[in-house]
Amino acid sequence: MKVYVVGGAVRDELLGLPVKDRDYVVVGASPERMIEQGYMPVGSDFPVFLHPETKEEHALARTERKTAPGYKGFVFHASPEVTLEEDLNRRDFTINAMAKDEDGRLIDPHGGERDLRLGLLRHVSEAFAEDPVRILRAARFAARFGFAVAPGTMTLMRSMVKAGEADALVPERVWQEVSRGLMELKPSRMFEVLRASGALARVLPELEALLASPAGDPAIAALDEAARRKAPLPVRYATLLRFLPGTGTVESASARLKAPSECRDLAILSSRECARVFDSLTLPPEELLGLVERCDALRRPARFTDLIEACDCARGPGAGPFPPRELLQNALVTVQSVDAGAIAATRPADLPGAIHAARLSAVQGLRRNSGA
Repeated sequence: MKVYVVGGAVRDELLGLPVKDRDYVVVGASPERMIEQGYMPVGSDFPVFLHPETKEEHALARTERKTAPGYKGFVFHASPEVTLEEDLNRRDFTINAMAKDEDGRLIDPHGGERDLRLGLLRHVSEAFAEDPVRILRAARFAARFGFAVAPGTMTLMRSMVKAGEADALVPERVWQEVSRGLMELKPSRMFEVLRASGALARVLPELEALLASPAGDPAIAALDEAARRKAPLPVRYATLLRFLPGTGTVESASARLKAPSECRDLAILSSRECARVFDSLTLPPEELLGLVERCDALRRPARFTDLIEACDCARGPGAGPFPPRELLQNALVTVQSVDAGAIAATRPADLPGAIHAARLSAVQGLRRNSGA
């Protein structure tokens, strides 16, 4: 029974990056042997065990065989006879197909260390074509590391798309990879790779149409600006989709991805309201108050702040100060200062109207005091 560190932990260590999680492969053991050693079995698809002390995951070395289209059509085989090299052969990229033994010796049968130096994402074997999720992973890793996709791997990815493999991807799986890619250092690289492979047109045609249009370059620049600012996921998502033509298209893309509500709602809000955010310095008090109220800023002030950030990022890099930010934040504070409870205590005939009038008066005062 031998234990090896594999995959991303080896890759990141060679790159000098922090190693967050370590995956282990166990060679020469059976499930019964693992349990005898005190490991706790988890997982139903293939034998995975938790170390009795560290609780880190240890998987038995395994092979896989394609049995049906899509990314779920696999049968896994794990036994003491499966070698480390056979286990590494089933992995996606050479940079993820390395291992280290208990003495720290590198096992690199596919040249992953070389490809790390070259900055290349290269597939391990033709079995890469059996799993369409690997197209998404290639795009995400390109965004994370800034690596290029090897020509042969890109050719293989294009052939997978043409064969209809990308059509088997379900929205939840696409969102999982896309959302992670949006949080990488250079998220635009993800979409460059997806476009080059032809996959973007299949999984998110609204975005493919955007990036093929004159608005594509500003959209990509805005997304990378949001990443540079280390904006949270909803802001990055909304910044990109802000450039789609109309809220209907934003809704369609979000439904296709099954994007979570916080991302979908901010993207729709940005599409609908960014033009008014940009013009807020010249809006009359009634319209400025209307913007705050339509955005439900009193109940959701954090989302209102995210809206302002997404609109600011949409201007792209090097755009300079964003004066609407201070005005809108002050407008929200001003509206929040109106005591609706005190107004209700006076029992006005039209309570909503009285509250609105008090809020409008407060915003008018803000305008006068700011000289706008």
